[in-house]
Amino acid sequence: MKKVLLTLAALSTVVAAMGQEDIRTLTAEAAAAVAQAPENTAPVPKPVYWTKSAMTQLNFVQSSFTNWAKGGNNNIAVSAYFDINANYAKDDVVWKNRLQIDYGLLYSEDKPIIQKNKDRILLESTFGYKATEHLNYSATFTFLNQFSAGYVYKTPSAPADAEDGWTPSKADWRAARVLKSGCFSPANITLGLGLDWNPNQWLSVNFAPVTGGFTIVSNKKLRANYGMDQKDDGSYKSARFEFGAQVKAAAKILINDNFEGSTQLILFSNYLKKPQNIRVNWDNRLMWKVAKYFSLNLTTSLIYDDQVLITDDNHPAGHKAIQFNEALQFGFTYTFSSKK
Repeated sequence: MKKVLLTLAALSTVVAAMGQEDIRTLTAEAAAAVAQAPENTAPVPKPVYWTKSAMTQLNFVQSSFTNWAKGGNNNIAVSAYFDINANYAKDDVVWKNRLQIDYGLLYSEDKPIIQKNKDRILLESTFGYKATEHLNYSATFTFLNQFSAGYVYKTPSAPADAEDGWTPSKADWRAARVLKSGCFSPANITLGLGLDWNPNQWLSVNFAPVTGGFTIVSNKKLRANYGMDQKDDGSYKSARFEFGAQVKAAAKILINDNFEGSTQLILFSNYLKKPQNIRVNWDNRLMWKVAKYFSLNLTTSLIYDDQVLITDDNHPAGHKAIQFNEALQFGFTYTFSSKK
């Protein structure tokens, strides 16, 4: 107890000896040290300019008939679809990129060969600079092609010496098929300058009054059917230059977490040849999720191009007609997307 009292007495003596100015100095130095101490603040997240996503689908359709009075052929169809998006936005600059790949195969018991029933490559890129809140000056690039050759499979004719019950072989079916398309036969490449209107995240309309491009048909046998210009020697050119105006409208509708749809309409008028004949490409896709990773998908495609001649048994020389394709399929669906 005696030691404690002596210590307190010593401290009292030191404090008493210090002047008020010294005490203020010590207090100010302590406050400055506290102010300069590092703060425990959360790190500022880096800005994200790119958003990326990739939707993958693997669809399957199978039909089987056993003692079926109405007839029918066992068949299997498999197709894959990829929808890849990479979009950039910073200040007044916007860059949207989309790649769609659609490919499918079909095997039917009545034709002992594998047939192609879907084939499309569509690459779209739009660069924009903001003019107003919802309007951008834009440059749009489009590339449309397919992977492999497409055919119409006609029933082979029996040879003159064929026996009763003759059945065409795979070689007979291949010999009877008629070529309709191929890689870069045709392919369309366009570049347009204009305006891009985006009133909301679901709708986009692009108007490009200055649009130039090429239609390419690399296969000589198909050039006449796709309206290629003739040379002086009577053969057909492999490419056709086009200059005109293009309107592209795309919309995506999300009704709920399980049902969504998308549509895209492309209209093109060629200033250089019959501008009143509008080329039409209209694609639609509906997807209904019946489970977490499985969906029922309906797709349609409509094309009208007065440069394309459709040949069949009634029109061997070809005629202009609306082209339409529809598919209803069930399959596996999964989407990869960048973190927000």
